[in-house]
Amino acid sequence: MLENIIECCANSIKSALTGIKAGANRVELCANLEEGGVTPKFKDILSLRKLTTINLHILILPNPNKFIYNQNEFNKIIEDIKRCKKIGCNGVVIGALNEDYSINIKQTKKMVEAARPMKVTFHRSFDIANKLEENIEDVIACGCDYLLTSGQNSSVEKGITNLKKLIKLSNHRIKILAGGGVNYKNIKHLYKIGVREFHLSGTKRNKTSVLETKFKNINQAVKELQRIERKNYT
Repeated sequence: MLENIIECCANSIKSALTGIKAGANRVELCANLEEGGVTPKFKDILSLRKLTTINLHILILPNPNKFIYNQNEFNKIIEDIKRCKKIGCNGVVIGALNEDYSINIKQTKKMVEAARPMKVTFHRSFDIANKLEENIEDVIACGCDYLLTSGQNSSVEKGITNLKKLIKLSNHRIKILAGGGVNYKNIKHLYKIGVREFHLSGTKRNKTSVLETKFKNINQAVKELQRIERKNYT
């Protein structure tokens, strides 16, 4: 049993169930992971919620890698958040930026308000924001529970210095969820700097070139974190 979190970023029901079987103790369900991820179909969210009692968080993003929303897009986000809440999802993964890539506090706060009592993760739009210290304070001010980030870099390995800084800046006011290139090989290093929540898809292309979560990739991460927890690295 894990004391900390391995979150499987799953782009299908099949991938989610594979991640759960491999030992992940939370799932973020999305779709179209090849392009960066979007909100999954509601029928898939509903089906997965009926199939498992695991903590289930849903990515709420109308268009891949587009974090500046017009009014119609924002209205759709709020609607999708409320639908997830109604069927018993545990959390949503959201976020909004301004034209200058600062955190859109007004829109993000409204998303958080619509989501409660679900948990809220601010997604990796944070990694294209522009001022680390100011950005994390804004995300915290919005009331988010988690920040999914690679340290404002393309991967956790490149962002390790910033991740360490974010953990210090957060001062337990928000949980840092490391994501972007996380695997069993770098979990120990991330754990040593203070990360306790790890986000990975563990995907590989199948015979038809579709990305699917592979049992081995998630299970290796789970076993490595279990090993670290037993040894209690600090």
